[in-house]
Amino acid sequence: MTIALVAVGALVLGAAGAYFVYGSVMAKRVDTAQARATKLMADAELEAESRVRQALLGVKEEISGMRREAEENLRSRREEAKRNEDRLTRQEQSLETKLAELAGREQRLQEGQQQLTELRSQLEDAAATQRRELERVGRLTAQEAKETLMKQVIDQAKRDAMGTVREIEQQAREEGEKRARKIVTIAIQRVASETTSESTVSVFPLPSEDMKGRIIGREGRNIRAFEGMTGVNLIIDDTPEAVVLSCFDPVRREVARLTLEKLVSNGRIHPARIEEMYERSLSDVDEQIKRAGQDALAEVGILDVHPEMVKVLGRLQYRTSYGQNVLRHLVEAAHIGAAIAAELGVDPKLVKRCAMMHDIGKAVTHEVEGSHALIGAELARRLKEPPEVVHAIESHHGEVEQRTIEAVLAQTADAISGGRPGARRESLETYVKRLERLEEICTSYAGVEKTFAMQAGREVRVMVKPKDVDDLSAQVLARDIAKQVEEELQYPGQIKITVVREIRAVEYAK
Repeated sequence: MTIALVAVGALVLGAAGAYFVYGSVMAKRVDTAQARATKLMADAELEAESRVRQALLGVKEEISGMRREAEENLRSRREEAKRNEDRLTRQEQSLETKLAELAGREQRLQEGQQQLTELRSQLEDAAATQRRELERVGRLTAQEAKETLMKQVIDQAKRDAMGTVREIEQQAREEGEKRARKIVTIAIQRVASETTSESTVSVFPLPSEDMKGRIIGREGRNIRAFEGMTGVNLIIDDTPEAVVLSCFDPVRREVARLTLEKLVSNGRIHPARIEEMYERSLSDVDEQIKRAGQDALAEVGILDVHPEMVKVLGRLQYRTSYGQNVLRHLVEAAHIGAAIAAELGVDPKLVKRCAMMHDIGKAVTHEVEGSHALIGAELARRLKEPPEVVHAIESHHGEVEQRTIEAVLAQTADAISGGRPGARRESLETYVKRLERLEEICTSYAGVEKTFAMQAGREVRVMVKPKDVDDLSAQVLARDIAKQVEEELQYPGQIKITVVREIRAVEYAK
């Protein structure tokens, strides 16, 4: 019994000790877990706070960048608006100044009109008195004196005209056909520099002014990529909603124009996109060149042509000579040559082929040195054209002596197509120089106050000083000016010289 009680007490004491040990171990584990959880929560809070702070910093930087960009855009627009406002202000001031000048001129003209009216009345009275005195002294009526003077002036004019005719005939005999052909060759075989500057640029319209900035790109990378890819200069100036493409090669300029058109239409402009659009435009222009050559040959009726020659002819649709499209000039010359050949009993097909091919050298004159006639002949010889065609090409400007009737007819058709009215125009610089020289000739005479070249140089109005030049002197002055203009300037048709003295005008046309 005692043993059982001791055993039971030992079990109770063991259980109590075990329970006490288990409780302390579990308490320690709970404390450890709580400490770890507290530490994890603190670390998580710190990490979350750090990420939130970084995100806030990134947002602040993005907002700051957007604000700076917006401020720069606003500043540029304000500057542009200020420039526009200044320009409008200057234009308004200029208009006000011109209006004031016009008002002053109108007042002075009215005063001068009144003075002229009074002076005319006095001069008419004096002229009547003088005429009566002259009739009394010279025993000639005013009509007889007028007829005598007119006869003398007409005889003098006839003598001057005959002298001019003799000079022209003498000069023509001395120079001859050789000199004339050489002059024509020098003038036509290559485009002059001033004409080149007018025909080597294309203006491309833009849908909006903002497109200029997209074409330029960040730090100019887009415009550099465009110019490097196409070989064409892109000029972006103050012209509103337009850019200028400049290049001496018309085919490259057309490829660049199509490339820019595709880029602007698409709206996405970057170097990779520029390269893609350039390749597409290059393919399109090649197809257009081939189709243009085929259409021109089909219109003329020439079919058996080397494929390379078709492409060369197609390139001429982008080439002009004094404002005349070269490909259309060749088609027109071919029809003219065939018509002349039919009238003369010569084979019209061969003459048509010679006239159609005579200017093919102009398609490669920017790539090869030399006259376009010799270059075209070499190209035709390489592409197996008939010898008659090669000879017509190389001789149509006189570098080689003409030996066949087909060559003569091809040259005649070329001259008719290029010389018909409206076919070609003179360059702007030549036109301005001609008008300036016309005014200089008139101003160089004594008594001339002002000179105005009007109606593109077809009429010249000369204002003379009434105290220095009378009516008879005005007639002589008009004749002398017309004679000098005829001797120094070359012009089509007639130029009308109007000498204005007081309100009456004396006209003399040459």
